[in-house]
Amino acid sequence: MKIIIVGAGEVGFHSAQKLSEENQDVVLIDTDPEKIKRITDNLDVQALMGSGSSPETLRKAGVLDADMLVAATDSDEVNLVSCLLARHLNRYILKAARIRNTEYLREKGLFDQDIMGIDMSINPETEMVKTIFNLMMIPGACDVIDFAQGRIKLIGVIINPDSRFIGRRLFSFTGANERLLIGAIVREEKVLIPHGNDTIKANDLVYLVARSDELDNIFSFLDVPDKAASNVIIVGAGITGTTLASVLDDSKFHVKIIERDTQRCTNLSEKLKRVIVINGDGTEKNLLLEENINETDFLVALTSDEESNILISLLAKELGVNKIITRINKLSYIPLVSAVGIDTVVSSRLSAVSAILQYVRRGKIISVAPLKGEHAEAIEVEAMETSDIVNTPLSKIKLPKGALIGSIIHGDEIIIPRGDSVIKEKDRLIIFADHMSIPKLEKLLTVKLDFF
Repeated sequence: MKIIIVGAGEVGFHSAQKLSEENQDVVLIDTDPEKIKRITDNLDVQALMGSGSSPETLRKAGVLDADMLVAATDSDEVNLVSCLLARHLNRYILKAARIRNTEYLREKGLFDQDIMGIDMSINPETEMVKTIFNLMMIPGACDVIDFAQGRIKLIGVIINPDSRFIGRRLFSFTGANERLLIGAIVREEKVLIPHGNDTIKANDLVYLVARSDELDNIFSFLDVPDKAASNVIIVGAGITGTTLASVLDDSKFHVKIIERDTQRCTNLSEKLKRVIVINGDGTEKNLLLEENINETDFLVALTSDEESNILISLLAKELGVNKIITRINKLSYIPLVSAVGIDTVVSSRLSAVSAILQYVRRGKIISVAPLKGEHAEAIEVEAMETSDIVNTPLSKIKLPKGALIGSIIHGDEIIIPRGDSVIKEKDRLIIFADHMSIPKLEKLLTVKLDFF
């Protein structure tokens, strides 16, 4: 595909990086010469300085014969105009726009083909709130991803240094009623798609595929505490913090939100019923102590300043908070925060990249979830009638190295696969793949599953 990306910020840069690794023809447009230099120095894509809301710039980028345009600037209005112009210049082009203003999203029919003609709107903040809520509902996990309409969970769990599973080979896992499969291991910021002879080490982040109704058994099996959460503190009342507070306002949680801006606090206190609004600085240790931080189950750092979020998270960890969720938008920061002991990171930009990848891979792709800063992906896909892997035991299927089938959904039945499992037509598969294997997997599945 030939894909034009408007906006070379974190979302545009990392989307271009992923797509170029998969041999897509990518052109990136931005008005900032520093961002253009970053692209030309680091990526094998074409970079063009100019505005995505300029017809001349879009023509220079090749919009007339492009397959797709992704408008991912920080301005909703620029993104909307870019899509409108692309539609005018190329009636067949697919258009995706990053939209943050919820007022636009609430306007029914605005993006329909007979009005703006936008094929996909991406609101990463909304997706990030869903991720945070899932983490609160499953406190034993440091990452939670839904598949098969929530019937299957992909959960990330840290292996404690005193775990009885350290040094154990994966093929020896026969507990949890055969409902457990380790699909990926993150170790020292490297992602391993494991096989039976691989072993678990202390402080590994392991990704498990599990049925939603089996989670309690799995946490018990792995000796991972999964105590129900009650008390939550949110620091930062921007778009994401306010949305999260609104979602939690009618929930079982006891919630406080801390915000420096007095006017925002006034507006929030008028809007929210049960959430306690506190005007103050979340980086102040005395304030956190006054708000009984030691009794808090979850602290969510959602300010617009990443350094403040990291500081707040480290302070909360020192003060004994059980679970900390930190917002990080610079994807290069993710390995650094993991190194200082912050395990659960959310990123609006990762959410946007995930949505873009899902849309680019149109065919039979149902969802795409980047794992641990895009080093690997979990992909949900439908098996096609013409596939050679249909009616074939998994032990006889040769997937590329670095790829693993993690689950098979057959109608209402959810199968954690073993060597003798057989895929049927129209089954849904969850496939783990590291970034090196994705091009090979794409080549294989273009023919076999026909989903790219």
